[in-house]
Amino acid sequence: MGNGVCSRRQRRIFQCLLLVTVVCGMMYGGMISYEMHTQLKRTEAMALKYQQHQESLSAQLQVYEHRSRLEKSLQKERLEHKKAKEYLVYKLEAQQSLNKEKNQHEDLKRQYYGLQEQHQVQGEDHSRLLDEHRERYNKLQQAKEMEVSQLKGS
Repeated sequence: MGNGVCSRRQRRIFQCLLLVTVVCGMMYGGMISYEMHTQLKRTEAMALKYQQHQESLSAQLQVYEHRSRLEKSLQKERLEHKKAKEYLVYKLEAQQSLNKEKNQHEDLKRQYYGLQEQHQVQGEDHSRLLDEHRERYNKLQQAKEMEVSQLKGS
């Protein structure tokens, strides 16, 4: 034993220790592998959960964006409708004003033609009266001249 070679008993102990070490190492490796596998499963489950959450948020965002676009479109439509309504009110008021002015124009025209006809009738009456007065004047003048000539004659 003194020549540096291990005895069978020591070799056996060494082999047992080596075997125990290898078995413990394999058990430790198996436990580590199992823990890593379990951790991987948990991580995958969490990743799946987060992915589903992200997809849910993405769908909600799309709905929100669509709703936002619809609201903007609705506001635009309301504004256009308001402008169109204001234009129609303006157009109606302008048409009413034009009709009123047209009616006033027609009334003034009728009044003008009535006054013109009245003026013509009065002009004709005036001419007739003037002719009657001249005729009466001439008759009176003739009567006076005859009277003067009779007075001169007598």
